[in-house]
Amino acid sequence: MARRFHAPYLSEPTSSLATWTRNLAVFSVVAVVVSILILRFDFLEMKPALATFFGALGLAVLSILLGLAAFVAIWRNGSRGMSRVLLAFMIDAVVLAYPAYFALQYRKLPKIYDITTDPVDAPRFEALAPLRNGDGTNTAVYAGLYSWEQQRTFYPDIEPVQIELPTDRAYAVALKLVNRRKWFVVDERAPQPPRREGRIEAVARTPIMGFREDISIRVKPDGEESRIDVRSASRYFDFDLGSNASRVTKLLEDLSNAGEAEAQKPVKKVTPPPVAKGNANTKTVKK
Repeated sequence: MARRFHAPYLSEPTSSLATWTRNLAVFSVVAVVVSILILRFDFLEMKPALATFFGALGLAVLSILLGLAAFVAIWRNGSRGMSRVLLAFMIDAVVLAYPAYFALQYRKLPKIYDITTDPVDAPRFEALAPLRNGDGTNTAVYAGLYSWEQQRTFYPDIEPVQIELPTDRAYAVALKLVNRRKWFVVDERAPQPPRREGRIEAVARTPIMGFREDISIRVKPDGEESRIDVRSASRYFDFDLGSNASRVTKLLEDLSNAGEAEAQKPVKKVTPPPVAKGNANTKTVKK
């Protein structure tokens, strides 16, 4: 029969600080997930949802502090619980990694929330304007000269797209790209006489938190070609951590590539149906 050995360590009590460290870390994960679900599915208003999120981050920080205290206690009295402390530290790192990354981005990127290819006559939010009049929302009016100066410094490549297509085909290309991105289209107005401009207004959401960012696309004729201007603006907060600039840059690149591909396609000529010269079964009425 095999002998059973009991290490003295196994008889030591488990540190209560280690247990609290683990429990707080687990609860912070649950609170973060709940706050994200609240934001994405609009269960509560923005402020209480954000309060839940930041409260969860505070719990993760508190878990780290308790974990340090538990480490000291375990080192001094030889109690158990180091595995719980290490597990809690891993959970806390996962919870705080994403906010820490955005904190670094906040220090590096400009404090703006409105990006456009045309600061003089920025594409307007018309259908989306009522949604930007609530408590804590940014106005539908373009952010202005300061925002443009910051954009020109940090994102100098954001410019209008010129496409060698008539306005109706350029508009169709833009609408196709918007639908491919699965943005929620609020309003679409194709260029039709006497209105020569085409407009698309849509809503995109940030990947994790689901914050709404509004997009307005304008397609207008420029000689025999078409010019496309884009505007993307956060509905909440006075900074966007580069999300609007990234969205506009990728859309402009795709518009340029898709416009070139569309311009190389031959234009389909619509053949009119043949005119019937008569039917063999038709009776001729003599006068």
